[in-house]
Order: sequence, then C-alpha cells, then structure tokens
Amino acid sequence: MTGSALATFIANAIGFALMLLWLRMRAHPLWIGSQELGLFKPDWTILKALITKGLPMGAQMVMISLAMIAMISMVNAYGVHTASAYGAALQLWTYVQMPAMAIGAACSSMAAQNVGAQLWDRVEGTARAGVICNIAMTGTLIAIIVLADRFMMGWFLPPGSEAIETARHLNHIAIGSFLFFGVTFVLSGVVRSTGSVVPPLIILGIAMWGIRVPVARFLQPMWGADAIWWSFPISAFCSMLMTMAYYRWGNWRKARMLAPAASGQRSSPTRS
Repeated sequence: MTGSALATFIANAIGFALMLLWLRMRAHPLWIGSQELGLFKPDWTILKALITKGLPMGAQMVMISLAMIAMISMVNAYGVHTASAYGAALQLWTYVQMPAMAIGAACSSMAAQNVGAQLWDRVEGTARAGVICNIAMTGTLIAIIVLADRFMMGWFLPPGSEAIETARHLNHIAIGSFLFFGVTFVLSGVVRSTGSVVPPLIILGIAMWGIRVPVARFLQPMWGADAIWWSFPISAFCSMLMTMAYYRWGNWRKARMLAPAASGQRSSPTRS
C-alpha cells in the first residue's frame, strides 16, 4: 500500500515537472516568466470569488463521499459476497461515469465563455449538445456492460464466485442511474458556469441525503438489499428532475462570478 501511494506521488511530481518544461519550451501563454512574477500578487476580489464559489463545489464531492460511506456500511451488513459484488460493480461504474463527468466539465467551460460573451443561444446549444452526447456515450457503455456483465465482473471476482451473480443482479438495477447522473452533471455544469453554485449543492444534498440514503435504509425491511440498489436510480432520477427544473425556471442566468465592476477592472497582460 505504501508503494502505491509513493508511486502516485512520484507520477504526479514527474507530470507536473514535465508540464512546466513543456510550457517553458513552447513559450506558452500560460507560462509566467521572471518578468511577470507580479501576477502572483493576490487580487482579493478574485480570491474571495474563488473561495465563495469554490467551497460549495468542493462540498459536493464531500457530500457524495459521505453518502457512499453510508451506502457501504449498509452493504457490508449483508456479508462478504454482497460487499465483494458491490465493490466489483463500483469498479465498472467508475468507467461509466467518466464520459458524463468529462462532458459536463467541457460544457461548463464552453458555457462560461459564451456567458461572458452574452451569447445565451450558444449556452442553450451547449447544454443541449452535452445532454445528447451524454445519453449517446453513457447509454452505449451501459448497454455494453449489461450485455457482457458476466465477463466483465470476472475481471474483479474469481471464477465461480457466487458474488458474480449478485454483482450482475445489482448492476442491472443500479447502472441505469448513471444516465440520469450524466444529464444532471451536464446541466449543473452549465448552471455553475455563471457562478450559481449553491442551488446544485442543495439539489445534490436532497438527492443524496434526502432520497438515496433514506430509501436504502428504510425500505430494506421490505426489499432487503435491493433497497440499496434501487436507491441509486431513484435518487439519480429525482436529482435530474430537480436540476432540469432549476435549469428551466431558476435564476441562474442572473448570477455572476464577479461583481460587474470587479470583473472589468483588470485587463489581460500583454506579452512582448
């Protein structure tokens, strides 16, 4: 375990050094030379915006992690085979959600540029294209995994293990939730591009702790372990509906990353 942690540190350090070298050799606009060290002086207005907008975004990841801990604690109560099956399914779900997260991040960046240019028709187009791409890419991955799940579960579980059938069962129930998750992630990314970061956090909190964890916990007397698996699509679907409603009727279009005076008081540095 120590070797894995050390390898991660070394890999990140080498990657960081090579990135700096690449920027310097190409005289990239992102490279800050000795004559531009003054750019490191903090702009307190921008720093305040980074903190007030960044903390809610960071809180979303904390909220998701805590919800996953709560889910794992419930899964572990069903024994080693169920826990192993859930762990194997989680490995596959990591790859399913990657396209959704990548598309959501891309849509957030593209929308932010068009928000700055006040091209709201392009913002709408970015959201629409992101949702379509997510459905196509994530849906394709889900179909492949469902059709070949016995083979894929064998990557993480030993042949003949009864955990494979448990993993296939829970996967058939829960994996569709990532289609809803992708739509939510794309629309949330577009919403956050204007600086509206608190409503997506509230929606996530309701979905995770107001729907997913209670459904998983309180329906177990009737559904058993299936209550845990069904909590994923139920909460993801509700989260998607709430995000779509806020995207359609919310006031996120009026939000701003910086106050108008602050956003225009600094100009981009020129380079010789």
